[in-house]
Amino acid sequence: MSHLWRSSITQLGRKTASRAMSSSSPAAADTWSANQYSKFLGERTQPSRDLLARVPVANPRRIIDLGCGPGNSTAVVAARYPAADLAGVDTSQDMLRKARQTLPGVSFDLADVTTFQPPGPVDLYFSNAVFQWLPNGTRLEVLQRLVGHLAPGGVLAFQVPFNMTEPSHRAMADVAHAPGTPWEDTMRRAGIKRDQFPAPVELYDGLRPLCADVQIWRTTYFHILESHEAIVEWVRGTGLAPYLAVLDDAQREAYLAAYLEKIKEVYPAQADAKVMLPYPRLFVVATKSGA
Repeated sequence: MSHLWRSSITQLGRKTASRAMSSSSPAAADTWSANQYSKFLGERTQPSRDLLARVPVANPRRIIDLGCGPGNSTAVVAARYPAADLAGVDTSQDMLRKARQTLPGVSFDLADVTTFQPPGPVDLYFSNAVFQWLPNGTRLEVLQRLVGHLAPGGVLAFQVPFNMTEPSHRAMADVAHAPGTPWEDTMRRAGIKRDQFPAPVELYDGLRPLCADVQIWRTTYFHILESHEAIVEWVRGTGLAPYLAVLDDAQREAYLAAYLEKIKEVYPAQADAKVMLPYPRLFVVATKSGA
């Protein structure tokens, strides 16, 4: 990475980090654990590979991995574009620590995707499972702003879980708001609200005026896990994190036990005693006009 690009990313990361850490988003409190997230790293990384395979840019000069996490998605990008100036940003210091260990030659900095401004035009914005965490009503605006940062012909490529109506995620809210539980008052005060990501028709209409081409598709991954407990471990690293973050230790253990029982109800075991977890994801590759 060029020294100028690296220095500029670092300086901008510091500026946007102060705004990120003062926000009220779940990421601001750094509730994320790189070790927990990495327990299913192969399964979490496969969507990055599938997304990158559809990116039409041959030789991008400048790439930023938005919400880079522990660097698994960044490593996929680096392998395809070894000559590019590549940087990663995230709001979690724990994730960034892991990313720097994984890819010491890449610049990783603390920054919020909602306020991040690159030091110059970007050829590829790449993002693996980040934008679903933005508040509903702001997501399309953020995506449009990011397209504005792209060089002519540049690409915004991202994927997000599209699973708010899946049993695993409905169970999170059902258990959180069940009456008479030790965590009932805590959850009510926390006011945790998760929204489904904008529909493909909304994304297309919002991005197409800025782009020469917008490709959208959905894939459902059928993950074969060893047990119902493995499903709980999977979502502890992502969807459950905001719920668990507001509970004390005793409440957290009780909530997880109740959630596990619910998971056993909605995901029956297979004939070999393993459990299948369907996991739908939405993919978007938007190419900016003007190439």
